[in-house]
Amino acid sequence: MRFMVDGPEQAGKVLLFAHGAGAPMDSDFMSFIAQEISIGGVKVVRFEFPYMQERRDSGKKRPPDRQDKLLNCFAEALENCSPDAEVFLAGKSMGGRMASMLAADLPEGEGRVRGWLAFGYPFHPPGKLDKLRTEHLAGIQVPGLILQGARDPFGGRAENMAQYMGERCVIEWLPDGDHDLAPRKASGFSKEENWRTAAQAALTFMLR
Repeated sequence: MRFMVDGPEQAGKVLLFAHGAGAPMDSDFMSFIAQEISIGGVKVVRFEFPYMQERRDSGKKRPPDRQDKLLNCFAEALENCSPDAEVFLAGKSMGGRMASMLAADLPEGEGRVRGWLAFGYPFHPPGKLDKLRTEHLAGIQVPGLILQGARDPFGGRAENMAQYMGERCVIEWLPDGDHDLAPRKASGFSKEENWRTAAQAALTFMLR
C-alpha cells in the first residue's frame, strides 16, 4: 500500500484521507485539502484503493473495487496509523462514504478513531433520490462532519439531507458548490475559497 504524508510526523492527530471514485490521491483537490489541514498541525495520510493503484501502474482506467474490498483497504490503512494518534477517517465522495461505513462498523473499544469526515458525500446518484446511501449514517457512534456543496447533484441543500444524519453528525454547506465544492463564477465565490473554507472547517472539527 502506498501513502502520501503531509504535516508533522509525530502529530497527535491524523486525518486518514481516501480519494473519490475517479481521481487519485494526488489530485488537485486532495493535495489542496491535505496541505491546508497539515498547516494546522494535523498529519494527513493519503492512500489509494487497489483499483487506483493498478490504474496508476498500468495507465489503464479501471472501475472502483467492490465495497468489501474498499473497506478492507481502508481498514488496512488504519492499521498502519500510529497506535498513539487520534485518527479521523475521511474521504472525497466515495472515499467519504467508505470512511462513514468504516466508522459505523468500528468494534467496541476502538477508541483511537475520534470521528469521520466526508468532502462531498454521495447521498444518492444524480437524479435518483430513491437510491439513498444513508442507511448507516444515523447509527454512527463517533462524531461526523460532511462538507457539502449547496448545489451538489449527489445531495444538495434543498433536499434536506440532514434528516438522515444522527445526532453526532453535522453538515456544513459550501456556497453554490458542486460535487467538488466548486462554485460558479457568477456566485462571487471562488473554488479556492470554498476549498479553504472546507479545510478550515475540517481542522476546527478535529482540533476542538
